[in-house]
Amino acid sequence: MGSMSGRTAVPVPLDEIDRQILRRLLDDGRMSVRALAEQVHISRANAYTRIGRLMSEEVVTGFTARLNPQRAGLGTSAYVTVTIEQNAWRNISKALREIPYVEHIALVGGDFDVLVLVRTPDNAALRQVVLESIQAVPGVRSTRTWLVFDEVRGPGADWAD
Repeated sequence: MGSMSGRTAVPVPLDEIDRQILRRLLDDGRMSVRALAEQVHISRANAYTRIGRLMSEEVVTGFTARLNPQRAGLGTSAYVTVTIEQNAWRNISKALREIPYVEHIALVGGDFDVLVLVRTPDNAALRQVVLESIQAVPGVRSTRTWLVFDEVRGPGADWAD
């Protein structure tokens, strides 16, 4: 996640073949390069080159499995809003990345400063993460926890265009 490093991400020019590659990899990250090349109608060498370029330019930052949190034993999810001291983002983001069960961290604008997605096995673990770990980070002024009762995935970007 290049944008998580604090640098401004500059968009990389993508042609139609790049977009087709992204669409297929997002649908099935385990797809073989051979199958990808066949579906996009390019050579395997061209597919390897393009995937390598997309990775070196940090358009693709890695390949991962998507878990069903409940089936994986993480039945309690919450968004935790965090208000922080001015200029504390760099140290706080570093500390939050070290806390088990913290899945996503975003610096945001609005009524609070940081939005954290936490997935834990149960409410007791969530309580420990919020009250003992997140609130103990130097520079954290306050937190507010929003339990997630249900969630669905949206389609994301349409790489057809």
